[in-house]
Amino acid sequence: MLHEVKFQSYNKRDTVYGWIYVPAAEYKGVVQLIHGFGEHARRYLHMISAFVDAGYIVACDDHVGHGKTALENDTWGDWGDQGWHTMMEDEHTLTGIVKEKYPNLPYFLFGHSMGSFISKDYITKYADELNGVTLCGTAGDFPGSDEAEKKLQAMVDGGHGEECDPNAPVELMGWMNERCGEIKIGNEWICADPFVQYDHANDPFDAFTRPTTNRSLLYFVQMMQNLKDDGWAKKVPASLPINIVSGDQDPVGMYGKGVKEIFDALKETGHEKAQMKLYEGYRHEIHNYKDIRGEVEQQIVDFMDANR
Repeated sequence: MLHEVKFQSYNKRDTVYGWIYVPAAEYKGVVQLIHGFGEHARRYLHMISAFVDAGYIVACDDHVGHGKTALENDTWGDWGDQGWHTMMEDEHTLTGIVKEKYPNLPYFLFGHSMGSFISKDYITKYADELNGVTLCGTAGDFPGSDEAEKKLQAMVDGGHGEECDPNAPVELMGWMNERCGEIKIGNEWICADPFVQYDHANDPFDAFTRPTTNRSLLYFVQMMQNLKDDGWAKKVPASLPINIVSGDQDPVGMYGKGVKEIFDALKETGHEKAQMKLYEGYRHEIHNYKDIRGEVEQQIVDFMDANR
């Protein structure tokens, strides 16, 4: 069974579009899948199918400025003007919709890349509504983010928030292909598989190659800046099970260093139920490598099964 849902965004402007995939079997629980920067929820169909086959209802949406939500609202790359918590609050709204339809079930989050940042924000406020969270392709301190925040804030303060500076995302993320050899498309950092790269670059629902407003990019940087150290970890209840997974060649996680920073911050603040797995030799989208995606999906299912 598949439900399409829609709801008013926290930004008070957009209608957010989402989906609830329901197994034709007894339900073990719910996992809410939160996608990353520039992409959309249907890039996760293989993972969604794996979770449904494992007995989990899967809920997901396309963030403001992304995917079907951007298409229907004509707001590509524009997140509104209500701040960097917008997507987190939208995800919590989706949680409420799902729990009303399917109450009293164990509830988990899975967030990839920016989705992991949104998940990290979520669990500082709504952790008591969850049984666990998986952070995939996450980051600690992101290179250049201090300088980017200052520059973008100046643009917004100067009245240029609705404009798109093409140099800003390049300055923030242009270094991420440094270990990828020959660069043909520019997104090689996501995955070594050229078919995944081509699909990502040519997906009509993918906003990664579209301009992002200066204000929205500022919110993205602020999200990373506010969720990178033990100050964040101290706000997360120590009883919450947290599963961290990443490729050790993922530039977002600084090739494992940033991922370990997040894990260490959790451990240092008493999160004994935190665990981490690095996949050796793999880049950002570990769930899109054909040779390990089944293993990645099973690891997440095992984590959810153990914490229902």
